[in-house]
Amino acid sequence: MKHIATQRQVAYRSKGNTRGGVVRLVSPGDIGQLIKPFVFLDLFHLEAAGGKMGMHPHSGIATVTVVMDGALEYRETTGNQGELPTGGVEWMSAGGGVWHEGGAAPGKHVTGFQLWLALPAEDENGPANSQYVAPEQVPSFGPARVIIGRYGDVRSPIRPRAPINYLHVKLRDGERWTYETPAGHDVAWAAVATGALQTADSLVQNEIAIFNEGTGAIDFIAKGPTEFVLGSAAKHPHELVTGYYSVHTSAAALAQGEHEIRRIGAQLRAANLM
Repeated sequence: MKHIATQRQVAYRSKGNTRGGVVRLVSPGDIGQLIKPFVFLDLFHLEAAGGKMGMHPHSGIATVTVVMDGALEYRETTGNQGELPTGGVEWMSAGGGVWHEGGAAPGKHVTGFQLWLALPAEDENGPANSQYVAPEQVPSFGPARVIIGRYGDVRSPIRPRAPINYLHVKLRDGERWTYETPAGHDVAWAAVATGALQTADSLVQNEIAIFNEGTGAIDFIAKGPTEFVLGSAAKHPHELVTGYYSVHTSAAALAQGEHEIRRIGAQLRAANLM
């Protein structure tokens, strides 16, 4: 009974908005305000014939892409380009400015989640950098692959400054799993790609569920084979100041990032790279 009493409840749910092969579950102007530093989340199903998302900029955020099926082709102004296979993970910290493009690899499809994280003030206009983690390099604890952070006795090779956990979980039909929220992680959510999750008094399916802020474990029971991502963190302490592709902690920081984006864009156009 004590465990049930401390169980975190679902405070808000959303199926997001669908456009083509993309379901936008979180944006900085809506749910991102509730679960910052998690400010954007897309579930995407893309075919090679549908084309790529062309070169576009970011600043003030990190993008985190988890490939659940297929292969993702990418190119970015950090100098990295290539193909990310099923199970692979991309971390790209835009910092003060970066441009990138991506989509399904030629002749293939790709399904996965793309997450944006609002960067802390120390990093929001720092150097851009990226990290690509092969499937076999992503550590697991029980049914959870640890994309970012530390869970159980394993730690991800992706280690941002802020205290964040981001997990990719697969459960069998009827399997029960409890997420023990780390101390200080007052923000928590789960987004279901396939199957359904019974958690607290809610059945979550093809949607994102936001849990009450605070502490306490989160229990899940899978209804059918279920695949989902889960995030928890200490709440981002800053207001979200947004541009079209950027999120910063202040208007001055946003202006700095957008200036750098324009500078890089001019270089790309001069070199006929976009």
